[in-house]
Amino acid sequence: MSGSRPGRLGDEDIRERVASCPGWDIEGGKLHRRLEFPNFVAAFGFMTKAAEVAESLDHHPEWSNVYGRVEIFLTTHDAGGISELDFDLATRLNALVD
Repeated sequence: MSGSRPGRLGDEDIRERVASCPGWDIEGGKLHRRLEFPNFVAAFGFMTKAAEVAESLDHHPEWSNVYGRVEIFLTTHDAGGISELDFDLATRLNALVD
């Protein structure tokens, strides 16, 4: 991704955007989603596709995987919080599962 990175969104803007981003909430000051898959292979398959999307945006999630569960946290570290980039990635990740 070229150009400057987006800045941190204000709390009101974050609340409005998260309300229109299905499956996501705010946890620990980060955009958060927990996904359940039928098994490890399906969860890992999602993570593989998600990694390609994240790399294309040069924006990488904090995530964990246990068997069929994938937990994702998004924040823009250089912005000091949640930015438009996090919602862009969240929307693209939703498209992989919804």
